[in-house]
Amino acid sequence: MGDAKEAGAEGPPAGAAARGGLSLLSQGESEESSAQGSALFLGGNEVKSRAVVKYSSAPPRTAFARLEEKTDLKLPPANWLRESAKLGPAGTTILGNSKKSKPFSSFGMAYDFIDSVGNDVDVVSDSENIKKLLKIPYSKSHVSMAVHRIGRTLLLDELDIQELFMRSSQTGDWTWLKEFYQRLIDQKWQRKKKSKEHWYQKAILSKFLYYSINGDGAAQPVSSTAEQQESSSSDQTNDSEGASWPAPFEMPSSVSEDPSASSQGLKNDFVRNILWTFEDIHMLVGSNMPIFGGGRYPAVSLRLRDNNKPINVLTGIDYWLDNLICNVPELVMCFHVNGIVQKYEMIKTEEIPNLENSNFSTKVIKDIAQNILSFLKSNCTKEGHTYWLFKASGSDIVKLYDLTTLCEETEDKYQNPFTMPVAILLYKVACNMMMKKNQNKKHYGTIRTLLLNCLKLLDKSRHPQIIASANYMLSELFQLDEPKKEENSESPLNENSDESYSEEEEEMPDSDENGSYSTSSDPSDDSKAVAIIKSVGELSVPEKYKSIHQIRPSCAFPVCHDTEERCRLVLSYVLEGLKSVDSSIKKESDLPAADPSTPIPLKYEDESSRGGPEGLEKQMALFLDKMGSLQKGNYSSQSGMIPGSWQHKMKLQLILKSSKAYYVLSDAAMSLQKYGRALRYIKLALQSHDTYCCLCTNMLSEVLLFLSQYLTLCGDIQLMLAQNANNRAAHLEEFHYQTKEDQEILHSLHRESSCQGFAWATDLSTDLESQLSVSCKCYEAANEILQFSDLKSQNPEHYVQVLKRMGNIRNEIGVFYMNQAAALQSERLVSKSVSAAEQQLWKKSFSCFEKGIHNFESIEDATNAALLLCNTGRLMRICAQAHCGAGDELKREFSPEEGLYYNKAIDYYLKALRSLGTRDIHPAVWDSVNWELSTTYFTMATLQQDYAPLSRKAQEQIEKEVSEAMMKSLKYCDVDSVSARQPLCQYRAATIHHRLASMYHSCLRNQVLSVQVGDEHLRKQHRVLADLHYSKAAKLFQLLKDAPCELLRVQLERVAFAEFQMTSQNSNVGKLKTLSGALDIMVRTEHAFQLIQKELIEEFGQPKSGDAAAAADASPSLNREEVMKLLSIFESRLSFLLLQSIKLLSSTKKKTSNNIEDDTILKTNKHIYSQLLRATANKTATLLERINVIVHLLGQLAAGSAASSNAVQ
Repeated sequence: MGDAKEAGAEGPPAGAAARGGLSLLSQGESEESSAQGSALFLGGNEVKSRAVVKYSSAPPRTAFARLEEKTDLKLPPANWLRESAKLGPAGTTILGNSKKSKPFSSFGMAYDFIDSVGNDVDVVSDSENIKKLLKIPYSKSHVSMAVHRIGRTLLLDELDIQELFMRSSQTGDWTWLKEFYQRLIDQKWQRKKKSKEHWYQKAILSKFLYYSINGDGAAQPVSSTAEQQESSSSDQTNDSEGASWPAPFEMPSSVSEDPSASSQGLKNDFVRNILWTFEDIHMLVGSNMPIFGGGRYPAVSLRLRDNNKPINVLTGIDYWLDNLICNVPELVMCFHVNGIVQKYEMIKTEEIPNLENSNFSTKVIKDIAQNILSFLKSNCTKEGHTYWLFKASGSDIVKLYDLTTLCEETEDKYQNPFTMPVAILLYKVACNMMMKKNQNKKHYGTIRTLLLNCLKLLDKSRHPQIIASANYMLSELFQLDEPKKEENSESPLNENSDESYSEEEEEMPDSDENGSYSTSSDPSDDSKAVAIIKSVGELSVPEKYKSIHQIRPSCAFPVCHDTEERCRLVLSYVLEGLKSVDSSIKKESDLPAADPSTPIPLKYEDESSRGGPEGLEKQMALFLDKMGSLQKGNYSSQSGMIPGSWQHKMKLQLILKSSKAYYVLSDAAMSLQKYGRALRYIKLALQSHDTYCCLCTNMLSEVLLFLSQYLTLCGDIQLMLAQNANNRAAHLEEFHYQTKEDQEILHSLHRESSCQGFAWATDLSTDLESQLSVSCKCYEAANEILQFSDLKSQNPEHYVQVLKRMGNIRNEIGVFYMNQAAALQSERLVSKSVSAAEQQLWKKSFSCFEKGIHNFESIEDATNAALLLCNTGRLMRICAQAHCGAGDELKREFSPEEGLYYNKAIDYYLKALRSLGTRDIHPAVWDSVNWELSTTYFTMATLQQDYAPLSRKAQEQIEKEVSEAMMKSLKYCDVDSVSARQPLCQYRAATIHHRLASMYHSCLRNQVLSVQVGDEHLRKQHRVLADLHYSKAAKLFQLLKDAPCELLRVQLERVAFAEFQMTSQNSNVGKLKTLSGALDIMVRTEHAFQLIQKELIEEFGQPKSGDAAAAADASPSLNREEVMKLLSIFESRLSFLLLQSIKLLSSTKKKTSNNIEDDTILKTNKHIYSQLLRATANKTATLLERINVIVHLLGQLAAGSAASSNAVQ
């Protein structure tokens, strides 16, 4: 409002202006520039007032013509009742003639300044109504006004009971109000005619104003006939005012054609619309007061007064308020006696409250304004209702009635002619707020309440367009494409703004602590009144009526606790909108009748019902053809909607909204793992989209993107259904369930299309292959759509996601076919050759992997590409295994086909490693590929070693290839990194070393037998390699806790290798040394026996009943048969070594003497040998007992060796 400051212009003394002195403001000096906001000190009391002209149709101001003394105003001037160029197009209206403002004048203003309504402005009204309200405590005249609430704004309009009841007697409208009025207020109501004095005063004023703009001011006589015509025209004007009330049913028809058009009787007819701030009250006021200006008087108002009648308080308030509202600093009064001009007087606006006989306090006027506003805002709480503020002539009681509630007791609520203007205004304010909804989400609750109240007032059959549009806007308030924020307490949707209000809240108490509002049961009180002011004197008491309208907390936007609730609200509004559109389409009778409560049977093509790949391919081709035709704008509606009509546009928007809502529902169900429900919702989303495609004349790229997203989600759902086949019955039940709301929306969709465009994508198949194929086709279709309109480059993130999913589903299908091929292979017992079915499955699997790899490579997804290359390698290994069954097991050789496929597998694994580049990119995948590569090399080497292709290759070549493959397997087998796979890697490496050692051992034995000349170097090399690999194998097996048998076998082979070496030695010293080494190896097997011993003891301790042998036999962890076999070999080899040692040491002793070390060893060995012989002779000993003996003997052998070493030292 700003600080108060002097704004009144200094005026010249009365009579200073020359008669007829007219001067025009230049066009640039518009009224707005001179009337921009200012505050005034008025009557000595500071009352803040600021007026800003929002609109003016007045011509540039002209200086008023000062009339000569004795001018006779009873004689009309020459220009009387004629239009003048100086007056502009507004005609005589600006001169304040008898034409009254229309009963819907506030609505006309509200429509023009929709931004101000509902939020910024407290009151919208004609200035005459404002003045009448502020004069209530001073005036005995009646007050009758209609009050409407729109947000925090009140609209005030005169409700002329006289005129209304005249109309009622002619047309039969408003009879209910007339009966109510006669019953409760004035039982003997009759029309009161205005006096001749009234018409005389109006004529005098009119002539005075015409004189004041007439340059020459010459009074010209007018015949008595003209006067009679003027008098009769005044009467006619008054009578014709009844026509300004539109008939109750004329309004809807005009509005229903175009909601944006201003309806009849709702035009803004004021010369000026002013935003007037009086203290803290913001008002949008319409005024027709003529303002003169020019020269020394930039703005003055002109008044005519009878010199014989002093100015009273009412007139003073009238003049003061008019000048405040129009921001006019001075008032010029022309005094007359019986129509003869006497004198002029100029008064400053702030001096008006201090005039003689017209003293009033501006503070009191301020208090009256604040009290009346508080009273109305506290009681006119229901938006859309028509309230009636009424004070009878001579009465001190002011009553407020809710006419809407009274009208609802009658048969037709449309007898209230305010219903439509209010509904349209609610709609317009909501539309205006919707335009700015993204700027401030605090208004969502307000918009929703405006629209809900608008819908309550409208008749579905008469206003389908507004109803459909309002429902669409309601659905738009819920943001489906944003992450939900309702649960966040800081969300603006949950904030209660000052603008929040609600018609559903509990009524606030009608009285404040002073008991201002009368709701007592006094017999004189009117039980029908919403609220009563018992005495108009109360309005002058400061803050007598405290406003409770500032914060009305229950209009916060509804909090949706989950996505489904939010979407269901959206769909309920969409359904109402669709019903409204459908009801307005005339060709209803041409359509087959359908019951919304009965599910619509869906007809499928034979191929799609089978779900075969061929049927899918055909449907995909049809679908893509259709998508291509959409680009050209084909249109096909079954209901006969005209393209471009409001029904067509609105139905498109509603259908698109429903598809979005169903998509969000499907996505939410997907995250809850309710895959049957998710498929049902995505089916509805795609059916909505199919209908949209049928109706759309120009497909937007945004809508194509939605379709791509829908199909992507559909592919996800089909994949999850395929992977969760064990819960198929529950998914099937969820899929077939349908709410009544969904059925009704589907019914509306079926009016336009068959909704079968995406039937191929939304079937719930029971066949795994079919589900995977459908999922793949969904992704392919989503990808194809992205190729249209350059969507791929515009939405790179979605494109990457689609390609990732395509790569993934192709991997899934490839694995599916690969597993099927492996299953066929395992079942193939009789026939040794590879079947055609297997080969077909390999081709399908390979094709899927290849396409998947291409998908991932195109988006540079190295990790997933590596995984698919790895799977392709696995497929190659399965192909290799399929070729290993040819021939008898005894005659079997490693075939070229096996070698080919294993080498292909190796190539794919190496490609996978190249794709990854380094381990840092994805360590887990890197390790997995390395392991698979190591396994492939190991398997190939093992097969070549076990089933050597001697018919095709020389032994040496085979040995070389095996050695190379084994070493490569070792290369990719990481034994050092600590991981879950480390024990496996260690076992693999130990096995490789063991196999290589065995191979070199075998080669060495063969070479000795063949006794070839010149092979000494080779033999030495093989001997070194065998010893090296045996040593490494033993070390690795010792690291493992679960491989005692393998360790034992390696050590026994090492002993055999030592024995083999001993046979080629001639000297006793050499033999003794070899024997000593062999016995050392035997001692080192103690660790393996201890592990076996521990396991056997644990097994014996497990059962509570039954014998130990039975418990041991039942153990799955230890192969007892293998242990027995290895133990027997060990006992015989230990016995042999000890015997040979005793023999050699005995013969050596005879030749040499005094060798203490040899004596000790000999003595120990003899003792151990005798114990071993006794132990092996006991055939009744259990396995554990035998193991215990061996452990004991090995301990003695180790101690003996240590003792002999110490003795030497």
